[in-house]
Amino acid sequence: MTRKLFGTDGVRGRANSYPMTAEMALRLGSAAGQFFRRGDQNRHRVVIGKDTRLSGYMLENALTAGLTSTGMNVLLLGPVPTPAVGFLTRSMRADVGIMISASHNPAEDNGIKFFGPDGFKLSDEAEMAIEALAAAEPKLVPPNEIGRAKRIDDGRGRYVEYAKTTFPQGQRLDGLKVVIDCANGAAYRAAPDVLWELGAEVIPLGVKPDGFNINDGVGSTHTAACVAAVRANGAHLGISLDGDADRVMIVDETGAVADGDQIMALLAGRWAAAGKLRGGALVATVMSNLGLERYLQDRGLRLERTAVGDRYVVERMRGSGFNLGGEQSGHIVMTDYATTGDGLIAGLQFLAAMADTGQPASALVSQFAPVPQLLKNVRYAAGADPLSADAVRAEIAAAEARLAGNGRVLIRKSGTEPLIRVMAEAEDETTLHEVVDGIVAAVERAA
Repeated sequence: MTRKLFGTDGVRGRANSYPMTAEMALRLGSAAGQFFRRGDQNRHRVVIGKDTRLSGYMLENALTAGLTSTGMNVLLLGPVPTPAVGFLTRSMRADVGIMISASHNPAEDNGIKFFGPDGFKLSDEAEMAIEALAAAEPKLVPPNEIGRAKRIDDGRGRYVEYAKTTFPQGQRLDGLKVVIDCANGAAYRAAPDVLWELGAEVIPLGVKPDGFNINDGVGSTHTAACVAAVRANGAHLGISLDGDADRVMIVDETGAVADGDQIMALLAGRWAAAGKLRGGALVATVMSNLGLERYLQDRGLRLERTAVGDRYVVERMRGSGFNLGGEQSGHIVMTDYATTGDGLIAGLQFLAAMADTGQPASALVSQFAPVPQLLKNVRYAAGADPLSADAVRAEIAAAEARLAGNGRVLIRKSGTEPLIRVMAEAEDETTLHEVVDGIVAAVERAA
């Protein structure tokens, strides 16, 4: 069966357009209820969280209707980070967890992500089964088995308390001034609370959501706002989250930005030195910089690469027993602490490194010299397949031959948007730009 609804991170699209309609959310809720409900007794529960998009109300109500119609009891968490849903699904012994969010996308988009009872995102097989059920006529329960729905007022507080336990016991953040950019998203209350309760002087940014301003000029995809706040306030550190707080960028006291690769390098080195890095390896995607791979090799560690998407990183980690992985984009997955990327907990680990070493953030954000990397996106029309064009294939082959031994080329379709991502790495920047621009031009002609 070919997946039509699910991409690399759940179902995603423009709100109130297929597939992000109330009707489809209703069908997905019903399908998930049928898939996870076992037996006839009405003791099944699902937790639902969301970010701050206006369309979240519509999708939350539709999912709730679909789930309760199949006998599931729904616990509504309100705005909480995606990792909080993973944590609370397991903590509250739920059969399934659902996060309503389009992550770093603009407010006009939305998405639906599913978590299994273990708190991890669903496998491809489970998503395909739910998709098949959503396409069929729903099997509704009799009136006496319809589920109930209620608001859970302390879901955010439970996550806040848990997040604090991941910071070294006995340590505090007294004397540290920290900018926390919440992207006007799901962590707008939880993240500042955690930092303040640990003793930091907190400078909040992006904490006034209005339903439309999520990721708008703030957050991990717009780090200039956090950089400006760090400099203006003389802060020791900036932590920039995305709309659902499962990814992070770090800003040091000078305004320099560390991406996911640099954060993973720091954590891998520290964990390996402490004997905590299981398997002697870090799991990252094909997008991670060649410099990260060289950094790990110099320390006798390995870089295990996967397809793009934090779910694939987690699958490799779980399958091979690794406990650290992530993406250059800022998903940092630490299975000792969380079942998915957690930007806030990754930020706490960076703060712990500052506390342990007594070094400023600027001494920690640049663990390796990155190989020059260039990424460009080409948008294409629905139904088009520019990568199948002979001219595009020939241009890619020529680029690979030119960079053989001195770099690499990676061309892929986005799993969440109609984009072709053209990425290359090369020691020589002139060659790098020529290679990428040549492929982009070929893709644009074919698209």
